[in-house]
Amino acid sequence: MAVTMEMVKSLRETSGAGVMACKRALEKAESEGLDGDALVKRAIQILEEEGAEKMARRQDRETSQGVIHAYVHGGRIGAMVEINCETDFVARNESFQKLAHDVAMQIAAMDPQYLDPAEVPPDEQARVQELALLAQPFIWDNTRTIADLVAEVSRTTGEVVRIRRFVRYELGR
Repeated sequence: MAVTMEMVKSLRETSGAGVMACKRALEKAESEGLDGDALVKRAIQILEEEGAEKMARRQDRETSQGVIHAYVHGGRIGAMVEINCETDFVARNESFQKLAHDVAMQIAAMDPQYLDPAEVPPDEQARVQELALLAQPFIWDNTRTIADLVAEVSRTTGEVVRIRRFVRYELGR
């Protein structure tokens, strides 16, 4: 079975990857003797592996663009987060904007004290998932962490994406 444009289009809509990357992933999965749902699952896995490798090579790039997003819940709790990327084009991207909103909501809801798990003091390491934003399970899908969300947007946009800093306010606190 040859890779069709419909298959490429479907994979592109599912993964957010480029047309040629989707075609190559489907062809690679097909060369492994897969077809049907197994072919698509393997192609998605190939795209994720390639994206992770690409992002690992790019981690030293400067991230001077991005957004500062604010979220206020009920007028009593507020959060602001700065998320950086490489270009203003990506900063205006819908998935990047959604990430900023989701992370601000996470901060308001979960009250993290640190950004990275490495910042958590040794005596608090037992509570790292509670205290470090990047280690926290996402409030809408507890199978993924905030670090997973950032990595996903980074892979789909093809740029390094970083949470730089955040602050949370609560009335009376």
